[in-house]
Amino acid sequence: MENNNNSNSVNITNKKKEVILFYCVECEDLAHKIASQSSDIITLQSINWRNFDDGFPNLYINKAHDIRGQHVAFLASFSSPAVIFEQLSVIYALPRLFVASFTLVLPFFPTGSFERMEEEGDVATAFTMARILSNIPVSRGGPTSLVIYDIHALQERFYFGDHVLPLFETGIPLLKQRLHQLPNNEKVVVAFPDDGAWKRFHKLLDHFPTVVCTKVREGDKRIVRLKEGNPAGCHVVIVDDLVQSGGTLIECQKVLKAHGAAKVSAYVTHGVFPKRSWERFLHKKDAGADQAFDYFWITDSCPFTVKAIVGKAPFEILSLAGSIADALQI
Repeated sequence: MENNNNSNSVNITNKKKEVILFYCVECEDLAHKIASQSSDIITLQSINWRNFDDGFPNLYINKAHDIRGQHVAFLASFSSPAVIFEQLSVIYALPRLFVASFTLVLPFFPTGSFERMEEEGDVATAFTMARILSNIPVSRGGPTSLVIYDIHALQERFYFGDHVLPLFETGIPLLKQRLHQLPNNEKVVVAFPDDGAWKRFHKLLDHFPTVVCTKVREGDKRIVRLKEGNPAGCHVVIVDDLVQSGGTLIECQKVLKAHGAAKVSAYVTHGVFPKRSWERFLHKKDAGADQAFDYFWITDSCPFTVKAIVGKAPFEILSLAGSIADALQI
């Protein structure tokens, strides 16, 4: 009898959670990749994303009765203010449909870099967004689980209220896996463009030699300098959480090359690239031209960027699909 009880206990412990995954329009490709990671336990479910004549959302959750008592998740992308309201409407509705639990996967927290006030009158929109998400209705299973990757400032975890349980994940394991696939004769050094990036990531990459850059003010300009470390003769990989215009990465690359780096590549979890700023990183068509970045790795946290740069050197996409599938089991 005792052996049977132990066996039953093991079976219960090892049983994986079956999840119904809803998704916004721009995350459809990523949602299918997530489902393919665990097709036996993750089922995709669709939403009708429609608009009334006045432009406001006319939304419909398909098979709403079927999700009662089920573990439900929603894959979101707040890529612009124009799409946030319609997704929030669905996010607030799903937990109320008597689901067993609700998980919101928001790979990129878009207002994360606006987290502080430097003078009276500044609005910390990161706090505003955190308050909105903190008011997601509680499901039958309790507070909403909120999965976010490489949020810009670690203190932002304290912006969220008790109605959500933030789970902060990172894309760094994907980078480490990719670096191990590089030729063995390449000596890889990790570079951080500033002290903030070093604080965020150095413990996750502590088995690599490191270089730290810093920004110093000269008159009205902020100049990138080498603060510590030696990049000479190495393949240097600049690591940061996100990229916008890419100006800092380019200046950092120039400094590293000037100090003897053999190659320079870059990794960011979130390739935001407003106004197609990714174009400045493309390899030149002239085969003999010196290419600034050998590789530029990003994840698929920003779907519009992924569609724009796929197949264009030096960009490579490291998908979060497997990591998200694992997070849905927590």
